[in-house]
Amino acid sequence: MAHANVSNVRGAGFGLKDAIAALVRSFNEGAARRRIYKRTVAELSALTDRDLTDLGIHRMQIRRIALDAANGK
Repeated sequence: MAHANVSNVRGAGFGLKDAIAALVRSFNEGAARRRIYKRTVAELSALTDRDLTDLGIHRMQIRRIALDAANGK
């Protein structure tokens, strides 16, 4: 019969400390993505329609472009 004791679980990286670290890491990554999204939207929204046209971007595409930038696409 197989069983897991506390030392086996901790050794496998499933401890409370690891779970909290993963949660903090996930939160920080999400915050970084949100900053990229917001900055990209702000910068592209500040451009004139002429500038956007020169870049080949329609104003309706700004949020999609920002989302792609935030997700690393």
